[in-house]
Amino acid sequence: MASHQLLVPPPAALRKPLSIPRRLLLGPGPSNLSPRVLAAGGQQMIGHMHKEMFQIMDEIKQGIQYAFQTRNALTLAISGSGHCALEAALSNLLEPQDSFLVGVNGIWGQRAQDIGERIGAHVHPMIKDPGSHFTLQEVEEALAQHKPVLLFLTQGESSSGVLQPLDGYGELCHRYRCLLLVDSVASLGGAPVYMDQQGIPVLYSSSQKVLNAPPGTSLISFSDKARYHHTLPVIGLYSLRESLALLVEQGLENSWRQHQEATAYLHRRLQGLGLQLFVKDPALRLPTVTTVVAPAGYDWRDIVNYVMDHFNIEITGGLGPSLGKVLRIGLLGCNATRENVDRVIEALREALQHCPRHKL
Repeated sequence: MASHQLLVPPPAALRKPLSIPRRLLLGPGPSNLSPRVLAAGGQQMIGHMHKEMFQIMDEIKQGIQYAFQTRNALTLAISGSGHCALEAALSNLLEPQDSFLVGVNGIWGQRAQDIGERIGAHVHPMIKDPGSHFTLQEVEEALAQHKPVLLFLTQGESSSGVLQPLDGYGELCHRYRCLLLVDSVASLGGAPVYMDQQGIPVLYSSSQKVLNAPPGTSLISFSDKARYHHTLPVIGLYSLRESLALLVEQGLENSWRQHQEATAYLHRRLQGLGLQLFVKDPALRLPTVTTVVAPAGYDWRDIVNYVMDHFNIEITGGLGPSLGKVLRIGLLGCNATRENVDRVIEALREALQHCPRHKL
């Protein structure tokens, strides 16, 4: 028998059935789940140490190796978001007093800088304006000056819509005896990455972007140069396994092409509305997240709210150094279609007609 009276009554809200709106997620992530991934998430639980779970984990490893284009043995999924993968990588690669070179051209470089400082490393940020990238010459000059043990670059900087080139950077780091850590959270499956061929010792990504899987699981791989038990998120791994299977069935090259074509169509439609793309060089535009210069005379929040309230479509504003400067539209995985582009363009057209304009 209970020895005390209950002070907190049963919440009335939990006596009602769960209600989730049907919404098109065209922000930088998370993305809508495919029917097959949704079905996988409804499967019954098994133990995380059961032989069937080991088989699923082996299949996930093979799927990540395919997506990353790597033969690294230490390739796995870990419980936690892409930010957790960043922390796991830095915690295992950096020691206090180590020299750490960070490319900061958006929010994710800032996060890497913050974590490195908390670890106690000597952090040397290479700071560029949002919309910019890091050239081989800039990186080599910084490597020669700071002699770091680790360089961090973001391939898909979703806060500004920049696609960072990767060819040559791994070789450059090897010459300077420096490891290269690459964030591909917003780019994996939408833009090419060749981990082994590009000489990237450590690469990580996440489940909720192009893979169209639920948030909460990240993907990471370490080469032999960067060798690095908990209760795994079993249901989440079912979904991740199916999302990787869908990528295998489509093929990486076809996935890259799908995102390039859908995003090129989006760019044409946005320019047809008189909107300006934030990243000037087409070769540096991230094919999964498009940034648009916030239209002059409008409060960007009014536009985002109008599109959500009237069309049930999510787009977002900027993040970190791009806050207030851009609108962000994501075409991730199964959402990267011309039909979805047409829907968001119609929503933006109406928002620009009805949202209040302010004096400049």
